[in-house]
Amino acid sequence: MNLFGSVYAGRRVLITGHTGFKGSWLALWLRELGAQVAGLALAPDTLPSHWSVLNLGDVADHRVDLRDAPAICKILHDYRPEIVFHLAAQPLVRRSYRDPITTFASNVMGLVNLFEAVRTCPSVRVLVNATTDKVYAGHFGAAGYRETDPLGGHDPYSSSKACAELVSDCYRKSFFNAPDSTVRIATARAGNVIGGGDWAEDRLVPDLVRAAISRQALKVRNPDAVRPWQHVLEPLSGYLRLGQCLWRDSSFVGAWNFGPGPASEISVRQLTRQLGSHWRALHIEADDAPHPHEATTLRLDASKAATQLAWQPIWNIQTTLARTAAWYLDFHESGQIGSTGDLIAYVADARQLGLEWAV
Repeated sequence: MNLFGSVYAGRRVLITGHTGFKGSWLALWLRELGAQVAGLALAPDTLPSHWSVLNLGDVADHRVDLRDAPAICKILHDYRPEIVFHLAAQPLVRRSYRDPITTFASNVMGLVNLFEAVRTCPSVRVLVNATTDKVYAGHFGAAGYRETDPLGGHDPYSSSKACAELVSDCYRKSFFNAPDSTVRIATARAGNVIGGGDWAEDRLVPDLVRAAISRQALKVRNPDAVRPWQHVLEPLSGYLRLGQCLWRDSSFVGAWNFGPGPASEISVRQLTRQLGSHWRALHIEADDAPHPHEATTLRLDASKAATQLAWQPIWNIQTTLARTAAWYLDFHESGQIGSTGDLIAYVADARQLGLEWAV
């Protein structure tokens, strides 16, 4: 794939969190781009996992905890990456309520450990830190949260990611802003990501798939909650585009939103109905028991990425849900892995739109 101006071809790229859902998709894409890919993460915490079924044997697989600062430093010095994508995290809201200490230790101090390792590793030129749309505080305007809106976070996960944004900004200004510094740092905030290969706990689509396979209705805690749903390849194309621009120009440092269009901002109930049109066994019931706080509506304004990165979403919600349902059905009915096929189709659709990164 001759994409992203061949910035990634032959480059040494490190992904933290490569065994996770988004990280494994990113490893697949970078490998297709011709990068020399290494990963740094804990073992997958689900069985099966997207990482394990992809079987990417040519990706160097390092099982290291971000809280282990010496181990992080050793891997960076041994591998000498040129580009780092930081995706490793404790990513679940409800788990963060159960275990806030691990959440803050991984999501904040783990990031500090990574930055400290980067400070002593002269090969690194670009670092993209993936956070979340949940880093914002208060209410958003009609267009959604903008990168300049105040940071906050009600639950431990959201708060830890807002802290990660502040840590990134601090290191960028304090250590990577000197005239002789060659490291360029940006943060990427994405919406609710779905797609084939996600088996995490307390995520809507994996929970729906498990319920459908067991022929049970899924009890949903907030059926009318509205989220900016997007296929996993959407934010990843944003991360890769951002990395490409950072490689070429230091003016792209800072925070960036990657979200879908308004038509993809639908409720949990609507998503289930649309996904159910592709998989009849999917059903939900309202769960009226008390639950921890979660925002009723989230919306991202991605106009900065559109105007300055020439990035835009490729797949609408209908295509996203059709591709997602097909991935799980093919896997559970015949063991087929549809990830490479989805990637090829996504890139082909991007090329048809004439996007700069896809030509």
